[in-house]
Amino acid sequence: MMEKLSLVKEWDKTFPRSEKVDHSKVTFHNRYGITLAADMYVPKDAEGTLAAIAVCGPFGAVKEQAAGLYAQTMAERGFLTIAFDPSFTGESGGMPRYVASPDINTEDFQAAVDFLSIQGNVDPEKIGIIGICGWGGMALNAAAIDTRIKATAALTMYDMSRVNAKGYFDSEDSEEARYEKRKALNAQRTADYKNGKYALAGGVVDTLPEDAPFFVKDYFDYYKTDRGYHARSLNSNGGWNVTSSLSFLNMPILQYSQEIRNAVLLIHGEKAHSCYFSKDAFEKLNGDNKELMIIPGAVHTDLYDQTDIIPFDKMTQFFKEYLV
Repeated sequence: MMEKLSLVKEWDKTFPRSEKVDHSKVTFHNRYGITLAADMYVPKDAEGTLAAIAVCGPFGAVKEQAAGLYAQTMAERGFLTIAFDPSFTGESGGMPRYVASPDINTEDFQAAVDFLSIQGNVDPEKIGIIGICGWGGMALNAAAIDTRIKATAALTMYDMSRVNAKGYFDSEDSEEARYEKRKALNAQRTADYKNGKYALAGGVVDTLPEDAPFFVKDYFDYYKTDRGYHARSLNSNGGWNVTSSLSFLNMPILQYSQEIRNAVLLIHGEKAHSCYFSKDAFEKLNGDNKELMIIPGAVHTDLYDQTDIIPFDKMTQFFKEYLV
């Protein structure tokens, strides 16, 4: 069932390696038969069974970027963690490449829980997940369906269904606007099939226009500079397939988020263009084990890698409360 993957052996992350944890490469498969690649981080000299956390995101990034930084940092704080590449991206398997799916990418989180649940050094009753950016929404979607996930943190989250179907700030929320998107995307499907390959939408712009919106500058400063560039990152390079967003127009991912019974922590930057996603998602959640934390002055990508801004102490407290 497992696809043979070619995994990089050397350290090729955008962050320095910690001497406080042991690092290794692992693989696991989802229920669609796609093999996923992950970095595992284990606290040095750990004994017995540990609480575990699976990390993914941002949308269009790879595990060597923000997800790996989160996983390594949380391992320093006593958790066994994995940071994984979603299906069709990074070192993970799946064809065609550079496709996102509301169903399969939610399943990727569940597959990570499958894997962690059978590790001899993991307590299967103490598993949580962290989703960043677009995978924040996927994490909430996974928490809504997977009762094994005892605690979920979503940082600087996007609801990918909403932004594709309605545009930023719901500015394209009309049948006519969605029809025009569908028409263009389906025309692209025909062109792709005729050409025998999938056209790429392009990642973050290579040259930043002077009049670029702030959020574009924000992404550029991370994905296109030494701060966050990675050769396998879609956003740093050619981007997703043009047609990749088509299924998000038809499948809302947070349909049952109000039914999540286990703990949820939403964290977002006050100045992030995307902050409304977390605020609105929080309004749907029920129960006294749900929390929204707004970071004063922070923008969207600050929560990718700015360790003096990312509230790791809060996250540690949260996961220890609900997993340990």
